[in-house]
Amino acid sequence: MSWPAWDVIGVIDTEGDRAEWTFPADPGAVRTARAVVRGRLRDWNLDSLADLAALLVSELVTNSLRHATGPIGVRLVRPAGLGGVLLVEVSDPLPDPPRERVARPDDEGGRGLQLVAHSSRRWGTRPDEEGKTVWFELAVPP
Repeated sequence: MSWPAWDVIGVIDTEGDRAEWTFPADPGAVRTARAVVRGRLRDWNLDSLADLAALLVSELVTNSLRHATGPIGVRLVRPAGLGGVLLVEVSDPLPDPPRERVARPDDEGGRGLQLVAHSSRRWGTRPDEEGKTVWFELAVPP
């Protein structure tokens, strides 16, 4: 599958156990991020994680689009020595960490971080030099 050039600002280090992309702060970034995550996980024979990882990345990229301006980074890592873990990170230039909240039944949004928290093994945030990173871990089936 190929993506229009405007959908991805840059692709960095997509060989081996790490893949990283940078997207513009544009609504098309959500669709493209889902597609590249699914594609890379398929390449790594992790098809069983592709839908969940793509959904959670979609939620985090959407949050970045709503609250930040500037590029959005997505990174997948299969840490050496931790074969049972997939680490997924979404970065943006806004330094403020996201807040998990309880959405009311009729709210249109507000469930993304709850979804990440309930669907991942662990998750968290960390400040970066140029903003913040929200990360989560998924267990890789044996």
